[in-house]
Amino acid sequence: MHLIVSLGIILAMDKYLKRAFVAAAIKFPSALFGMFCIFSILVILDSTVPAAATSLMNFFEPALMFIQRWLPLFYVPSLVVLPLAIQDVPAASAIKICFIVGWLASLAVAGYTAIAVRKMVKTEMIPAEPMSKPSPFSSLEVWAWSGIFVISFGAAVLYPTVLGTNARTCLPFLLASTVLGYMVGSGLPADVKKVFHPIICCTLAADLAALAFGYLSKSGINPVLGYYLTKASSNPGAGDILMGFLGSVIISFAFSMFKQRKLVKRHAAEIFTSVIISALFSLYSTALIGRLVGLEPTLTVSILPRCITVALALSIVSFFEGANTSLTAAVVVLTGLVGANFVLAMLDKLRFQDPVARGIATASSAHGLGTAALSAKEPEALPFCAIAYALTGIFGSLVCSVPVVRQSLLAVIG
Repeated sequence: MHLIVSLGIILAMDKYLKRAFVAAAIKFPSALFGMFCIFSILVILDSTVPAAATSLMNFFEPALMFIQRWLPLFYVPSLVVLPLAIQDVPAASAIKICFIVGWLASLAVAGYTAIAVRKMVKTEMIPAEPMSKPSPFSSLEVWAWSGIFVISFGAAVLYPTVLGTNARTCLPFLLASTVLGYMVGSGLPADVKKVFHPIICCTLAADLAALAFGYLSKSGINPVLGYYLTKASSNPGAGDILMGFLGSVIISFAFSMFKQRKLVKRHAAEIFTSVIISALFSLYSTALIGRLVGLEPTLTVSILPRCITVALALSIVSFFEGANTSLTAAVVVLTGLVGANFVLAMLDKLRFQDPVARGIATASSAHGLGTAALSAKEPEALPFCAIAYALTGIFGSLVCSVPVVRQSLLAVIG
């Protein structure tokens, strides 16, 4: 009940803010505004009634653990429907996009900037606040979701519109297959996960379920993928349910940043300088490379925020006309996926030994997925990952909301 109430409040806040911003024709990300409000409230309470701030943090702890536990799932829908997102993209353009979707340069820029600034300000490291870890998945959860999949899949094959529409009928088994894929992928040996990230397993499970249903129903896989992510609130699919949590992820950043407020203040110079330089480098280098390789302007615009988490990347491209949001989400997740698989090896190759530099470089270039990969091995880098993860998206959203910056990016794109 505690989880339901605390999570429900965050979800309701996200939904209310979205409606209010749409009604007021405000393009600024509503969830980001909510995050600022909560963080400000926590800071004010901490300076006036510290016990109230602590109680508020404790109240929302179950919701924060839920979001942290299932975080990778909220990015998966974009990968699951990738075949639909790229079907209208010419093969030559797809190859160019793959060439641009690199994260190594952003990783190096953020890491070296953090090291350089830290040397200049000569800040000494202090222990970070302990970060709670979500519980592992139990066999009961696996069996429960397996049962949901089998029953709902069979019902959907026999009665394609038993729940009113194809999307609603397919929702239970497509959601169950996605969750099961994530659970199985998370339980793989560490060596296997280095080359086969849980998100890959998760995506394959959902696509295989869609392929099987498309074959048995003789409709083909594309319509089923369309049922997975309908982007219609009146007729949601499994992907719409999962992506509906992205706003709550952004709002939850407020609690993570508040918990590490002392760390943020102490290492503010390294963190903010690295985030700002890395975000600007990522945006403008993507625009420039897209122009140099001859990628269509609309596609270049769609992949501009490739190093920013999905929830905010979608808000950023909404500032630009003609952007393909499905391609944006897919490219962001692919960037994170590549980073998650290779970030540890590249950090060692670049000789980033400082947890500040390692955390900031990872989150600034590979956002949430890279953060998950690094923090699993190096929990001491998690606070810096979490801070940079949030601030990179925040600064990217703020800077792209400025008309002059948008015009300069479009001028670079050509």
